[in-house]
Amino acid sequence: MKIYILTFLTAGTVATLVVYFQMAGFPLISRVAALFPVVTWVSYLFLGFMKDGSHISRHALFVLLGTLCAWIPYMLFIHFFVDRLGPTKTIAGAILLFLIIATIFSLLYKGQIS
Repeated sequence: MKIYILTFLTAGTVATLVVYFQMAGFPLISRVAALFPVVTWVSYLFLGFMKDGSHISRHALFVLLGTLCAWIPYMLFIHFFVDRLGPTKTIAGAILLFLIIATIFSLLYKGQIS
């Protein structure tokens, strides 16, 4: 159970720092932190303690390909619709789009990520 709490706290801390640095007038630090792959970093760090590197390697390929399929449309949706729909509706729509594409990609993916 300790590993799950530590994982949660680590990822939460990075997300909090992104907001803090942006609001405190340090946009460069906020931007770099926002681009940092927090979820994969924390996940792979802790998975590395529990499994071998080949598991992480296979999963990294899945994430790379999935990013191209799901993350790019997600970010483009935000870019094109935030001025028309506002941030709340746009982010909700982008997340829904991301979840649909990511689910379809995950179901169609033929690699071995177990």
